[in-house]
Amino acid sequence: MAAARGKLRVAYNALVNHPLHEQNRKSWNHATVAHNSHKGDQAAFLRGGGSTLFPEELVLLGDIAGQRLLHLQCNSGQDTLSLVARGAIATGVDISDEAIAFAQRLSADSSLPAKFERADVYDWLEAAPRGAYDRVFSSYGVLGWLSDLPTWARGIAQVLAPGGRFVLLEFHPELFRFAETDGRLGIAAGPTTGRIDCPEGLGDYVAESGAGLLHGATYQEGIVGFQNPESSHEFGHTLGSVVDAIARAGLVIEQLSEYPYSNGCRFFTAMIDLGQRRWALPPGTPSVPIMFGLCACRPEAPL
Repeated sequence: MAAARGKLRVAYNALVNHPLHEQNRKSWNHATVAHNSHKGDQAAFLRGGGSTLFPEELVLLGDIAGQRLLHLQCNSGQDTLSLVARGAIATGVDISDEAIAFAQRLSADSSLPAKFERADVYDWLEAAPRGAYDRVFSSYGVLGWLSDLPTWARGIAQVLAPGGRFVLLEFHPELFRFAETDGRLGIAAGPTTGRIDCPEGLGDYVAESGAGLLHGATYQEGIVGFQNPESSHEFGHTLGSVVDAIARAGLVIEQLSEYPYSNGCRFFTAMIDLGQRRWALPPGTPSVPIMFGLCACRPEAPL
């Protein structure tokens, strides 16, 4: 076992020092300021009983009251604090300095206690105590920033307590087959898997989605015409590669669901508003799933 951990540590250390992760941190820091500029008084929204969670997440997570919950790639903490409001004992981790600073302020201002830590997810998982969490949760736009799925999945398996549950809600890889030109959807010309370099950096998807990503909070104009001065690097994965990494890490996949709509995020202007902050591809577009949900458990026996 010690030898195996040593091999994992060597491979991991080579990964976390990768300059692409650091570049993404810089890009996220700028984008996070723009994203939060559109959101009104989020602390008041949360104090008043508001929640940023969607039904699909709650179904897969189950009863979280009193559960030790780790929220990976938690962004600015709105979902983390919504989980705290439902009784979770939560820790949120994100690579962005701006996101974690905002989350810490939001926790204090909303009187919803949570622990927030800024770190590369790989770095944090390797250093985290083993078996310390009953739930690990991650959602929406997280996989594209992971350069190594097997190491990520093994880290999640290691921090889960026996019988613990990992829940992932994510946009389906099939969605990224499409690109929009002049309001019309067609097949994307560029790659959808592997490393994808983005010279323009992370954009302001909150402004593009409007109230869809606010979950009932007040939308405000905020920063207009945001252009990110820092480039970014994403990593495309197939659904099969995600499932394979999680299964090989020793977790038992108990549920995998696909949905014909997107929660919150309006990826293309041609998408159809279904209500309840959900978006669907327009008529005439091939019928494909555009979101998936996965629940995997750690066995009671040692991994």
